[in-house]
Amino acid sequence: MQELPSDPATVIGERLRQLRKRRQLTLAKLAGAAGLSTGYLSLIERNLSAPSINALVSIAQALGVTVAWFFAGEEAEQPPDEIGYVVRRKDRLRVDYDKGVSDELLTPRLSMQVEMLRSTFPAGTESTHAYSHDGDEVGLILQGELELWVGERHFHLREGDSFAYSSREKHRYRNPGQTETVVIWAISPPGY
Repeated sequence: MQELPSDPATVIGERLRQLRKRRQLTLAKLAGAAGLSTGYLSLIERNLSAPSINALVSIAQALGVTVAWFFAGEEAEQPPDEIGYVVRRKDRLRVDYDKGVSDELLTPRLSMQVEMLRSTFPAGTESTHAYSHDGDEVGLILQGELELWVGERHFHLREGDSFAYSSREKHRYRNPGQTETVVIWAISPPGY
């Protein structure tokens, strides 16, 4: 099996291409299943474009994997008694999306019934459309502010505010502030 690149910016494209080929899917077939253009999918695979969160969710669903599957990195040297229990800050696995949005995986095992993410949203970033998936989500705004739409409901959240909703309801977000927003999410089951 081919080694994955260690640069986080190139991980998604490389992992996507490898999985698509293992599943014997053409770019056009996967793009159709994910509701994306073939050209956009090709740009992601060649690391010429970072996907939006919505696009990565659609790609993951079309491939039958979770978004967490795209988190990758080199295995960190870790004391044996910490493996599966502790994630050191410097060893977090990270996915970078378009517009500077990023997720860092805080959960030490992908096999758990919950996953925790640290997400950063630069000022002005927003999801392009609402999406849904199985599970439940809870979050805490560590820094900045976040507008959150869940179904027809709209919430303006600020530092220290927390929230929870069923991920089956269509949801989207926007950072309306002038500074970066940092959110801690817990998602169960891991399917995001």
